[in-house]
Amino acid sequence: LGFFDPLNFCEGASEGKVRFYREVELKHARVAMLAAFGFLVGEQFHPLWGGAIDVPSYIAFQETPLQTFWPAVVTVIAVFEVFSVFSFQSPFGNEPWAIRTDYYPGDLGFDPMGLKPANDQELKEMQTKELNNGRLAMIAAAGMIGQELATGSKLFA
Repeated sequence: LGFFDPLNFCEGASEGKVRFYREVELKHARVAMLAAFGFLVGEQFHPLWGGAIDVPSYIAFQETPLQTFWPAVVTVIAVFEVFSVFSFQSPFGNEPWAIRTDYYPGDLGFDPMGLKPANDQELKEMQTKELNNGRLAMIAAAGMIGQELATGSKLFA
């Protein structure tokens, strides 16, 4: 689809700022893909707590004893986010919210299954697929949440 920027966020932005926007889009895309998958699987398969949690996904949190578990989840997320700050340019004397030029957005250095292609063309194709699927997942997750909020029932009742 080429360079997708319908609101012209990148017009006049530096390379570091564009890298920041791409990093943010990739993070949101990856979370949305997990959320969309979680909505579909979580409503059909719920082995925890004896399967007693059989409610729409948007209120499942209130039905579980996970409230005491969330501080640990927030701590783990905070650790990852603190380490992601090291990919930024120094805010002193540089543009704020800009990523270093030697850091490639979305590359976390984590590929335990060796899925990252060695060929540059194949890597670019895989990254494009990830972005497009992530954008679709953002729309899908928002739609699933909206449907559950509007109807008050599960997607697949």
